[in-house]
Amino acid sequence: MMRTPLTNRKVILTGGSGGIGKLLAAEFIREGADFSLMSRTDGGVPEARHLKADLSTPEGIFAASEIVSQEDPDILVNLAGVQYFGPIENQSPSDMSESYMINLLAPVALCGAVLPGMRRRDDGQIVNVGSIFGSIAFAHFATYSSAKAGLRAFSEALRRELVDTNIAVTHIAPRAVRTGLLTSKMQKFVELAGMHVDEPIATAKRIMTAVKTRQKDVCIGFPECLYVRLNALFPRVVDAALAGNDRRAKALFASGVIG
Repeated sequence: MMRTPLTNRKVILTGGSGGIGKLLAAEFIREGADFSLMSRTDGGVPEARHLKADLSTPEGIFAASEIVSQEDPDILVNLAGVQYFGPIENQSPSDMSESYMINLLAPVALCGAVLPGMRRRDDGQIVNVGSIFGSIAFAHFATYSSAKAGLRAFSEALRRELVDTNIAVTHIAPRAVRTGLLTSKMQKFVELAGMHVDEPIATAKRIMTAVKTRQKDVCIGFPECLYVRLNALFPRVVDAALAGNDRRAKALFASGVIG
């Protein structure tokens, strides 16, 4: 695999204050990139330049797009994400809005903001970090799954739109990772479902490899990636395979153990 040097390449990473984000920031800095992170807080990475932005509102996304456009990066990594776990009727409208804003609308808008500069140079890379749940829509993760599915489709459409250019579009779908998104409620579900959980450093390194090799689509984890292929071909078979876990999760919500 050909590897692209990152020395002095201008990189902006959203969600840099999270568990994967801080590790990924350290990887970029170690590689000699001209690195900035975008987040609501200072991110806790003193070596990085901080671009303050709130991606949870239309106004915040507009402001972030203006910042990103002026920065004109060589590489944009859309990592920021939020996750709701529970019955859809229990999710508030404001929380639904924030989920779609951060997980889908913000990365789409930021991609649009960086493309003029990348087209002008005929060079660049957009990295959208989605989720396995964007290919296998999980019960009790309805807004998260649908937003990540949208990001996956957007990445594919954008890649086709950029045919005959030197602008790469990389979509990465991790499975569950041991970060702040893995709440106590989620941990109960993970144990119930027998799901695999990756350590943040392993996921960060896999993302970095995908960036350096300009890969198109990356799915992290087995057997999850096998289920992605099965779901694309035989979704009703996957329905049956997941039904037991879904029913057990419903029972936990009903009992108050989760919720």
